[in-house]
Amino acid sequence: MSPHTARWWSGQLLVATPALADPNFQRSVILLLDHDEDGALGVALDRPLDQPVAEVLPGWEGLVGTPSCLFAGGPVSSGSALGVAVLDPATPAAPLGWRRMFGDTGLVDLDTPVPVVADAILAMRVFAGYSGWGPGQLEGEVAEGAWVLLPAVPGDLVSADPTCLWQAVWRRQGGWLGLLADFPDDPAHN
Repeated sequence: MSPHTARWWSGQLLVATPALADPNFQRSVILLLDHDEDGALGVALDRPLDQPVAEVLPGWEGLVGTPSCLFAGGPVSSGSALGVAVLDPATPAAPLGWRRMFGDTGLVDLDTPVPVVADAILAMRVFAGYSGWGPGQLEGEVAEGAWVLLPAVPGDLVSADPTCLWQAVWRRQGGWLGLLADFPDDPAHN
């Protein structure tokens, strides 16, 4: 795959197939923030934690969607926080402390004073860690059938019901892909 083609994966959802048994990613939905010849980086959108954002990053809780908690973005650097935000389309210019990843979605420097970026942010989540793949690793996992690339929709980043996002993403595909939404955790119990 050429590096140009791989860049097109940024902004898409990486959805675990029922065959993926890795507990870090089983039934997960990853938003790919970056993907190129050097590898891929994304965050799991469906892994809310019990820790409120206000306890870890006071001031940011008013900008994150419901539930207002940290999310486990993935197994890499799980002790660090990563802010992902969508800019309001009416924002005339990207604010300081925000770096575009694709479209209107980017990373927020959580050391930035909240008022500097608050008016520009339309939607936001804070993730503990991220998901990462080395060069060619993700392409191999997709080719093996562990993951399917699907289009993201505007509400995915801040889904009000994140624990049901895996089923919702499959269901909205329709056809035979939509049937995967009801695939049992253990096929023996089908």
